[in-house]
Amino acid sequence: MNTISYFRTLLLAFIFVLTGSLAVHAQYVLIPMDQSQTNHLKAYGIVYNQIAEGYSANWLLNYRGGSFLARNQGEIVRNARLRNVRIEQITDAQAQRIIREVESNNSNTALVPLQEAPSIAVYSPAQALPWDDAVTLALTYAEVPYDVIYNDEILEGALEEYDWLHLHHEDFTGQYGKFWAAYRHTPWYQRQVRELEEMAARHGFTKVSDMKTAVVLTIRDFVGNGGFMFAMCSATDTFDIALAAKEVDIVPQEFDGDPVDANANQLLDFSQTFAFENFELTFNPAEYRHGNIDVPVRLGQLDEALDYFTLFEFSAKWDPVPTMLTQNHVSSIKGFYGQTTAFRMETIKSNVVILGRNSGRDEAKYIHGNFGEGFWTFYGGHDPEDYTHRVGDPPTDLDLFPNSPGYRLILNNILFPAAERQELKTERPYPASQNAQLAFADAMEFVRIQHGR
Repeated sequence: MNTISYFRTLLLAFIFVLTGSLAVHAQYVLIPMDQSQTNHLKAYGIVYNQIAEGYSANWLLNYRGGSFLARNQGEIVRNARLRNVRIEQITDAQAQRIIREVESNNSNTALVPLQEAPSIAVYSPAQALPWDDAVTLALTYAEVPYDVIYNDEILEGALEEYDWLHLHHEDFTGQYGKFWAAYRHTPWYQRQVRELEEMAARHGFTKVSDMKTAVVLTIRDFVGNGGFMFAMCSATDTFDIALAAKEVDIVPQEFDGDPVDANANQLLDFSQTFAFENFELTFNPAEYRHGNIDVPVRLGQLDEALDYFTLFEFSAKWDPVPTMLTQNHVSSIKGFYGQTTAFRMETIKSNVVILGRNSGRDEAKYIHGNFGEGFWTFYGGHDPEDYTHRVGDPPTDLDLFPNSPGYRLILNNILFPAAERQELKTERPYPASQNAQLAFADAMEFVRIQHGR
């Protein structure tokens, strides 16, 4: 081989290596979220942290269980492999074919860009209580960072620093979770009461219930100003109860030293609530429930193997928000109990979006709506992988449930605020009576814009 041929061969080899290297870096990573995924829960953490590192990703709604598509940048491949998250490395051409398929008008799929990782706060007391929180379990397992805040931080304005707030097993009525009958002599209950009373006094309140009302109103304003709130278990109904009763004493004497207001149920203001109306409260301190929003406990009457709730399917292109919140690899999910297990349909406002409903029963498990510029989601039950999680039970080991459909719903809510804001504006939880009329108006507006009229 002469010198010219040698250098020509060397140059071609260099160009081949260079273009090959560029091609590798231009490739995409598909994170499938269908039945083929080995760890659905950690997949959310991979995507969240990829966005937090300054990269972007796309959520492929209704495509293979709500898969994610991202450029092969940073440590995404290495991070996924270390966490046993199944990925598919694909070429630019393959990625473009998927995008065209997802954006096709012939399929109920959509592409939602995920641009900025939301800052997350979890509302929880500093003291250890004899139960765990499914959301903090999910966040920790998925390796999604969060801060813990409580009454002090909220009343001092800390919510301004966050995009997303979680509320779990909390009693916003100031009745200490209605644990008085069973646990009032236990050290943990007595410590909880003492610390909350001291906290209320520090902030100038004579009652814990008044402090909780102030906290609820602050959270309401956080949502109204564009925040995202996700609540589970008793935080769901007690949040709305506190809003409806902000001018009414609904706390029995055993908790605050004075009686409930006369005709308290008639004085509730349902115009103040997010989700519920026309409910009645119970004022028996020994009764382990706050009112009739929650469904009755049916242990022994309902076979656990038959207890499921079903997710509704939404139009990915017209209703991206509820579609994001219901992404899953199954459509029916195992039921589970909590202090608030599910919501009676007759107490749910007509403008609330039902995301998941208990099969064959007049009750909803998973609901969503907006307030002002922000959004809220309520999810009934305590732990999606512990059917009857009780006080003192050990926390769920998510290594045993890496593909949990029930926990996936929690993590859908984590990524939801990362979507481009313009995408979120398309969702409107209209009253049922207006759905057809407004959907038609939206369709005509879309046609007008497309044709420049």
